[in-house]
Amino acid sequence: MKIGLFTDTFYPEINGVATSCLNLERELTRRGHEVHVFAPKCKGWKAHERENIHYIASAPLLVLKDRNCAFPTPLTRWDAVKLDFDVVHTNSEFIMGMFGHHVAKANNAALVHTYHTVWEDYTYYVTHGVADETARKITRKYSQWWCDRFDRVVVPTGKTRDLLDRYGVVAPIDIIPSGMDIARFAPERHSEETIAAVREECGVRPGERVLINIGRLAKEKNIERAMRVFPALLERCPDVRFVIVGEGPQRELLAEMAQELGVADHVSVVGPKPWERIDDYYAIGDVFVSASRSETQGLTYVEAMASGCCVCAVNDECLEGVIEDGVSGVLTEDTDEALLEGLVRAFSPEGARIAAASPGYAQPFSTEGFAAKIEACYEKAIVTNRAYTDIGE
Repeated sequence: MKIGLFTDTFYPEINGVATSCLNLERELTRRGHEVHVFAPKCKGWKAHERENIHYIASAPLLVLKDRNCAFPTPLTRWDAVKLDFDVVHTNSEFIMGMFGHHVAKANNAALVHTYHTVWEDYTYYVTHGVADETARKITRKYSQWWCDRFDRVVVPTGKTRDLLDRYGVVAPIDIIPSGMDIARFAPERHSEETIAAVREECGVRPGERVLINIGRLAKEKNIERAMRVFPALLERCPDVRFVIVGEGPQRELLAEMAQELGVADHVSVVGPKPWERIDDYYAIGDVFVSASRSETQGLTYVEAMASGCCVCAVNDECLEGVIEDGVSGVLTEDTDEALLEGLVRAFSPEGARIAAASPGYAQPFSTEGFAAKIEACYEKAIVTNRAYTDIGE
């Protein structure tokens, strides 16, 4: 098949959507398909441009300055249309998604869309709390309208499928968890020398255990909760350091919180790191923490499990089938007190036992299985598209 992937974020950016698209492009190519990616230019793009990776002129978004907005030109459109795709797979509900939809219609290609992000959880970036419920209603209606323009819709979890059902989406929906290169995170791949160097880079002292969070530093990720409970955790586990890896609008706020809470000497906000090395940062972690309730899947949980961390997370529907409390991680209620007790469990012998077993629980989320399921989705979309075409004729 000749496949077009259209996305608002791609490598070398580090986030769930970018990683999912990169892994899919690599695995589908390995399986013999011709895959072309269209994405906005971002920091570092030039070093990674390939013949099948098309970075488009862009500028930072006004409301999310760490994200870029692409500006497809007529020439870009012509270059995309002449590729004559069998399938166009969009991973954006906005400019790049619209661009991909337009290209598919010009090619009469099958249309598949992955709904990665629960956008109603992001309206505050625009509303700042003013008429936010109205904005959320508009977002829900827009999501329903957008998804129903496709032959098939992909969601990573049952949680997201149920959400789209409530929105009124009638397009066929496939639940396909995003895949990843599990092997690169395996603990045995990381030497003692590498781990020692990364610990030193992150300010980890000899003998300290590491509480780690890796991802976008934004309000919807609720890293503030983990920071709020960290002083109490430090009282009960005084050998712990909190290492925060990533970029986003709350990076400075989290550093300020550490100062205000009097724990700055035990917190390292180290900023973004190259995607090629992100497994080295997971490798220094003992416990991975997340208090987010906005995930559609949360690839970082699986990456942490594959790395041999004990995952401690606020329970959420997206974790069904991913983490079982006391077996493959520690799940808590959505309160500061519950998260604190969960973290104490994670740093106990129970957590050490879970960490030792967690790589095995990450294995079902491999790129191979992901790509095979996406292939099957594409084939069904092509059949549906041909049926519509025949009716039209």
